[in-house]
Amino acid sequence: HRVWLARDGRSAVALAREHRPEVVICDIGLPDMSGYEVARRLRSDPALDASWLVALTGYAQPEDRERAAEAGFDAHLAKPPSIDALDAAIDGKGERLRA
Repeated sequence: HRVWLARDGRSAVALAREHRPEVVICDIGLPDMSGYEVARRLRSDPALDASWLVALTGYAQPEDRERAAEAGFDAHLAKPPSIDALDAAIDGKGERLRA
């Protein structure tokens, strides 16, 4: 696997558009825009429609999962996730938020 790291939402969107990753793991609480906005921007780009978006966040209430799904995330993990849960989410074998 190749890994790119972004420290804020704008950088994450730019890196995703440049590299077209298979998987994006994104925090919700970013300094310049929310992870929800990152997901919406990635989902609005047809070149990134196949990217698997995983929300990794401390926001773990049912309404947070619903909001993540509405933004376009495929999976939602509460911090700290187990290695098995993270592995399943990355492989697309965990619980899916979107059909």
